[in-house]
Amino acid sequence: MTTTRHAHTQWNGSLMEGSGEVTFRSSGLGTFPVTWAARSAEPQGLTSPEELIAAAHATCFSMALSNGLAKAGTPPTTLETDAEVDFTPGVGITAIRLAVTGRVPGLDAAGFSAAAEQAKVNCPVSKALAAVDITLSVTFVD
Repeated sequence: MTTTRHAHTQWNGSLMEGSGEVTFRSSGLGTFPVTWAARSAEPQGLTSPEELIAAAHATCFSMALSNGLAKAGTPPTTLETDAEVDFTPGVGITAIRLAVTGRVPGLDAAGFSAAAEQAKVNCPVSKALAAVDITLSVTFVD
């Protein structure tokens, strides 16, 4: 079964002076402002495509890792994932860094690290972003 999600952006004006809004239509979570400055300098309360990608990647990775751990018989108690996406004007997205901390009863640090690496490779967002260097740091909590 295929699912489709829908977001909408309205942009007004030129790239540098203009502004826009992105609306999460599928979930109805709301509308969020975006500008070039929010993308290339400081966000100042606005979002950017890279922040949205970071949110999607952190969430997808966490879900993939949770699923892989559960299928192996060691479901996690908690997973916390941070994602950082680097954007260089004129170049594009240049790097993504994932950092996960997990508590998984019945698993050791090496097993958790191996499961996290598998999730990084196999999560659908990682696959979609395969042209970008994606690194992973792992912290296991006993």
